[in-house]
Amino acid sequence: MIRRLVARAGWKLSGWTLVTEPGPTRPTVLIGAPHTSNWDFLLMLGIAWSLDMDIRWMGKKSLFKGPAGPVMRALGGIPVDRANPGDVVSGVVRRINEGEVFGLVVTPDGTRGPHTHWKSGFYRIARETGMPVTLGYVDRTTKTSGLGITIELTGDVAADMDRIRAFYADKAGYHPDKRVEPRLSEESRAF
Repeated sequence: MIRRLVARAGWKLSGWTLVTEPGPTRPTVLIGAPHTSNWDFLLMLGIAWSLDMDIRWMGKKSLFKGPAGPVMRALGGIPVDRANPGDVVSGVVRRINEGEVFGLVVTPDGTRGPHTHWKSGFYRIARETGMPVTLGYVDRTTKTSGLGITIELTGDVAADMDRIRAFYADKAGYHPDKRVEPRLSEESRAF
């Protein structure tokens, strides 16, 4: 209840509008894109709290050190040791098998430096866990943010990415100049 009130106040103060599909009722990989600013984190929390949705998100291990660690974990953070990223997938699978329902937020386009492709981790996690993919978005041109469609991945990487590209075609992100076209380097070969 408190989270919803905080989210409602946040939307009013921010000047942004929540335009969204209902939150998923089963575990899902939730793409956060275009992810062009660290402000997207607050919009993500606003979406999740407005929909009373339990989320988990992955962040580099250093974000969880010191006094920020407990806060980041309370907000759904999962520390990722980049030397051992496979531990994240096994941890997600364990949580699903234990009956947890949550959205695993993944930002495949990143925020730092120029990129030409999305990272494919979200695709691998969805395929390995059987989770669908929910397309979350930030669009500065309309000052809207929310959840879009949820899709089941088919394993045909190019066809799946065509559907994802079509959804994000008109979404600009917080910093439109940093937007990365939804494209995986693996699209030309099977996973």
